[in-house]
Amino acid sequence: MESRRPMDGLASGLMLVLCLIWAMQQIVLKATATDFAPMFQIAVRSAVAGVLLGLFMAWRGERPDGILRLWRPGLLAGTLYALEFVLVGESLRHTSAGHVMVLLYTAPIFAALGLHWKLPDERLAAVQWLGVALAFGGVALAFLWRDDGARAAGAAMLWGDLLALLGGAAWGATTVVVRVTRMAALPASQTLMYQLVVGAAWLLAVSFLMGQTDVRMTPTVWTSLAFQTVFVAFFSYLAWFWLLRKYLASRLGVFSFLTPLFGVVLGAWLLDEPLGAGFLGGTLLVVAGVVLLSGYGWYRQWRGRRT
Repeated sequence: MESRRPMDGLASGLMLVLCLIWAMQQIVLKATATDFAPMFQIAVRSAVAGVLLGLFMAWRGERPDGILRLWRPGLLAGTLYALEFVLVGESLRHTSAGHVMVLLYTAPIFAALGLHWKLPDERLAAVQWLGVALAFGGVALAFLWRDDGARAAGAAMLWGDLLALLGGAAWGATTVVVRVTRMAALPASQTLMYQLVVGAAWLLAVSFLMGQTDVRMTPTVWTSLAFQTVFVAFFSYLAWFWLLRKYLASRLGVFSFLTPLFGVVLGAWLLDEPLGAGFLGGTLLVVAGVVLLSGYGWYRQWRGRRT
C-alpha cells in the first residue's frame, strides 16, 4: 500500500472548497425538504451523479477493472454510504440543519479510531486521545444541555440528533473501509462509483419502503438537485476519495472542523435556526477535539522541520 503524504497547499485549498460545499448540502436539503424528501433527493442525486461519473470515466478512457475485481469491499463501502445518508435524510426531518452538520462531522473522530486500530501510520498520540475525549464531551453537552428551543421541540429533535451522530459513525466507517482494504489502490473515480451505484440502489429502495417519494418540482428544487448532483455527489466526493489516496486521512480531517462552523452560521443566516448556548458550547468542544486530533500531525511535521 502506497504511503500517504502530509498536507500541502493543494490539499489545503481543495479541502476548504469541499468544506463549503458540504456545509451547503445540509442547508439545501433542509430548505427543500417539504417538496422533495431529503432521503429521496440523495438517492436521485447519487443515481444521476453515477451516470455523470460513468461518462467521465469513459471520456478519460478509464477501464473499470477494479470495480469488478473488488466487489466485496465495494459493496460494503457502498452500503455504509447508503446507511449514512438514510440516517442523514431522516435526521433532517426531525432536527435542524446546524445540529445535523455538527453531529455528522464527528466522522473524522470515528475514522481516526478505526484507523488507529488498523494502520500503524495512523496511530493516535496522547494529545489526539484528548481530542477524541473533547469531541465526545461536546456531543454529550449538545445532547444534555437542551435549550428552550430544543426542549420545546421535544423527543423528535433529540431523535434527529441521535440519527445524525450515527450518520457520522457510518461515514467514519466508510473511510476506514476505503483505507484498509484493497480499495485504497483504486482510482478515486472507481471508489466513488461503488458509493454512488450501491448507495443509490439502497436509498431508492428505502425511500419507496418508507413512502418518501413524493416530489413537487419547483425552481428551488431543480436548483437544489443540480447542486446536489454536480457539486456534492460528483465533484466533491470524487475530490475527497482522490485526497484519501494521496494524503493521510487524519491530516485531512483537520479541515473538517470548518464544515460544521460554516453549517451553523449558514443555518442561522439562511434558515433562521436558533443558536442555543448548549449547542454552541458542544460545537466548540467538537471542533476543538477535531483540531487536536487532526492537527497533531501538522505539529509534528512542523517540529521536525524546526529540529
